[in-house]
Amino acid sequence: MKYETKILTTRYQKPDAYGALSMPVYYTAAFEFESAKAMGDAFCGRTMAPSYARIANPTTTYLEERVRQLTGALSVTALNTGMTAIHYALTAVSAAGLNIVASRHLFGNSVSLLRDTLGTFGVEVRFADFTKPEEAAALIDDKTCALFFEIITNPQLFVADIRRLADIAHGAGVPLIADTTIVPFSAFRAQDFGVDIEVVSSTKYISGGGTGLGGLLIDYGRFDWSQSPSPALQARVKRVGRKQAFTARVKTELITNLGGLMTPHAAYMETLGLDTLDLRFHRQAETTLWLARQCQQLPEIKRVNYTGLEDNPFYELSKAQFSVERSGKAERGPLPGAVFTIDLESKEAAWAFIDRLQVIRRATNLFDRKSLAIHPASTIFGLFTPEQCAEMSVLDTTVRLSIGLEAGEDLLEDIKQSLR
Repeated sequence: MKYETKILTTRYQKPDAYGALSMPVYYTAAFEFESAKAMGDAFCGRTMAPSYARIANPTTTYLEERVRQLTGALSVTALNTGMTAIHYALTAVSAAGLNIVASRHLFGNSVSLLRDTLGTFGVEVRFADFTKPEEAAALIDDKTCALFFEIITNPQLFVADIRRLADIAHGAGVPLIADTTIVPFSAFRAQDFGVDIEVVSSTKYISGGGTGLGGLLIDYGRFDWSQSPSPALQARVKRVGRKQAFTARVKTELITNLGGLMTPHAAYMETLGLDTLDLRFHRQAETTLWLARQCQQLPEIKRVNYTGLEDNPFYELSKAQFSVERSGKAERGPLPGAVFTIDLESKEAAWAFIDRLQVIRRATNLFDRKSLAIHPASTIFGLFTPEQCAEMSVLDTTVRLSIGLEAGEDLLEDIKQSLR
């Protein structure tokens, strides 16, 4: 089936008693079993029946299965937030004494998770510029348990050569973990570029309206985990095999011991969001490209940064990596997401611009139905020092604009009046 059809045709795990076309929300903490044996089989993972709602819920499982069908993954785990998905991905592969080679151009809380949280437990982080793959390659050793990066960085909008990074990682026996939040599944097929583990903040495109929080952890089942230096993964390789070890650790250890499973209500809202994901993304991305081009003509704006612009240094790489399949035809975009940045003459000018906006909302989040504006340096990176921001290429002149479903002409008029 084509992508547009596949997104709408995943069947429930069990037929609904009333034939509901929308997956019901299972608001329950526990599930009744027919026998003691059936209960034991569910708790020990010998059957797919949910044992307890902290570990599995039919509404959440349905969202996982829909995403699995869309992506062709081995497994999908739906979690409470995107940060939870990143946490679980990195925790599953790491251990005290091991190291993670990560992009230095990451979302602020991803940097904090690596440096402050995992660092407290003895996991070393080695930051590199992933737009220069040789920098990442030089930091890998026999204690490296993962390479971690964003396919388009936020808010710098840098783009790495993903196939090159995959070759480096796999040549060293290391998994490639990618945060793909900024481009949805219809425009980027992670496994085609060698990504082993994908993390997504489903709060963004999939939710589609800022209606709830969520994160997805996607395992493509292609990495040989017998190469991992993690003792926990080695133990699972012996039990479940070389390709299943990561999923086994997430599903039977991290979910069970840490909680974090997506709530059934959030999963229900995100299944609704999946129905219109492709339509919304195309509308938002096309408006973003048009609006970015219009902003290039405004003299008050010193720089417009969007990798879909022909004069952007990452244009050709974006064109090669972010394509769209509609009705069986591959459209070469690029359609690299619905966010772009503008730089004004100073921090004061950036703040004043944001304060005068009337249609675009002053709020954090990305890919809401409404357009949003934020000053990253004073918010997302507000607790970092000026030196740290400079190292991460975060400028205090930058305004990030996430483009929604409003008419592009109205958004442009709002930008013009706010500038002038």
